[in-house]
Amino acid sequence: MGILRRLLGICATQLPANSACWTYADGKLEVILDKAPELSKKGGAVRLEGPPLPKRVLVVHGQDGAFHAFPNRCTHIGHRRIDPVPGEDKIRCCSVGKSTFEYSGRLISGSAKESLEPLALESDGTKLVISIS
Repeated sequence: MGILRRLLGICATQLPANSACWTYADGKLEVILDKAPELSKKGGAVRLEGPPLPKRVLVVHGQDGAFHAFPNRCTHIGHRRIDPVPGEDKIRCCSVGKSTFEYSGRLISGSAKESLEPLALESDGTKLVISIS
């Protein structure tokens, strides 16, 4: 990611091509996997945001084969979005400080002072159900 994008806090992860891949109600975000091709391969990710979601969410199909979900907001000042690190089991802030976290949310490096709190996620192979508190 270029320095200008980092200065402006522009993340690499895109919104889903099919906005009908997700729904939100009663504190549960549901993602239909066959409508979210961005998540079909390891390393894939999608950012979900906008009404009716109460917060931005990053969903990652991890290099470990599991799905992971995070509030899409770094813990450093400015609260920039986060992106998966290509080819690694990590996520990173899109700012100049490049705060980097494990999938567990543990802070590894960067200007952030706190770890991330991953969102609870369940999968039945066809959909993801993510608890948003």
